[in-house]
Amino acid sequence: MKTRQLGLGGPAVSALGLGCMGMSAFYGGRESDADAIRVIHHALDQGITLLDTADMYGPHTNESLVGRALQARRDDAFVATKFGIRLNPDDPQARSVDGRPEYVIAACEASLSRLGIETIDLYYQHRVDPMVPIEDTVGAMARLVEQGKVRHLGLSEASAQTLRRACAVHPITALQSEYSLWSRDPETTGTLAACRELGVGFVAYSPLGRGFLTGTIRTPDDFEADDYRRHSPRFQGENFDRNLVLVEQVQAIAQDYGVTPGQLALAWVLAQGEDIVPIPGTKRLEFLDENIAALAIGLTDDDLARIDAIFPPDAAAGTRYPQAGMAALGR
Repeated sequence: MKTRQLGLGGPAVSALGLGCMGMSAFYGGRESDADAIRVIHHALDQGITLLDTADMYGPHTNESLVGRALQARRDDAFVATKFGIRLNPDDPQARSVDGRPEYVIAACEASLSRLGIETIDLYYQHRVDPMVPIEDTVGAMARLVEQGKVRHLGLSEASAQTLRRACAVHPITALQSEYSLWSRDPETTGTLAACRELGVGFVAYSPLGRGFLTGTIRTPDDFEADDYRRHSPRFQGENFDRNLVLVEQVQAIAQDYGVTPGQLALAWVLAQGEDIVPIPGTKRLEFLDENIAALAIGLTDDDLARIDAIFPPDAAAGTRYPQAGMAALGR
């Protein structure tokens, strides 16, 4: 397995990580825990070390699942989890962001317990709390490092300005943001450039466009009733139809190279820089192996230009999240 370094002088992890969220939440059609653990173990067997989870996935059940998978394999994994998004048990659609220092400490203790580990390798603030100075939140996170409960710190969907302020308090190892052919915000907002300026690694979540870039989703009816993508602007109405045309063009290029559209999309993300680590999620062994095979695809400058010509930064129709979700990005 190829490796990449997270940040300047940071830890080496597998060049491809595994996003575990969909094993427990949001995408409907949950596999059994036994099947999910089988996927995690297979990923570890293939040399994938970076496992990504969060306390709000489930909520809580995904961390527990990852913890059970690692009971005898802790040394094989680099565990990343997140805190900061609080769910309302009375309203599944309602959520808030909490970056208060006391909450940081409590959330970490709870995650350690669910994961069944002594130290979290990479601890992210899932979303920035606009009511709490980032210096206060990262200060609390830094105390967790001092206590040996966390090894490295990260932020998710933070702005370049916030990242700079955070780095002034404690080294930030990674910034996680959505990044793919149809979500190229980090290029246009300056966050990717800021990561490179500050020596911060970049972890790309949803590098397959929440599954859309695989070419397997042909209609909104392909989603189960409880799949949150039914409520995502990019998967609705005319947006869906316009985005499907883009994916069909990606499929045509993929066929020319004898790869799947998903593999081409992953290879594109990997080609954007050695400091980028994508974390595609999957619940299926065959899709995991397909994703890993994308590491062997070497795209030339001409290949990248051809892909960019049909999928420029502003090509996707619709926003990444509904209005409330978009308001929490880039703080």
